[in-house]
Amino acid sequence: MNEQKVVIRNLKETPTERGSCGMRRRLITEKESESVAFSHLKISDAKKHYHEKTTEFYYVLKGEGWLETDDGSISLTEGTMVMIRPGVGHRAVSSGELEVLIAMAPPLGEVSDCFYIKGELK
Repeated sequence: MNEQKVVIRNLKETPTERGSCGMRRRLITEKESESVAFSHLKISDAKKHYHEKTTEFYYVLKGEGWLETDDGSISLTEGTMVMIRPGVGHRAVSSGELEVLIAMAPPLGEVSDCFYIKGELK
């Protein structure tokens, strides 16, 4: 792990990549922190999935949508925080533009802890 005392990332300078729930920018990764990772995510074309070890936190920054889980749907609006425990299938859906800050504890790491639910992977 990188032992920098302070890590600074600017969203505009962080590369965009495809994630399971949309286009993400990794702000803090497992390389900087063993306990938590943060990503900015624009929700689009999300696939239902779950994590075996990772607890995921969604904080809605902008827009509206919903989070489909094994137990039903949760409305997502600006200012909403949702915690998803390991093993819970989930998929975020936007009703236009939906941007979220995601925290993952522990981080997914180099070995992925993301498992797609059968029939959901395209």
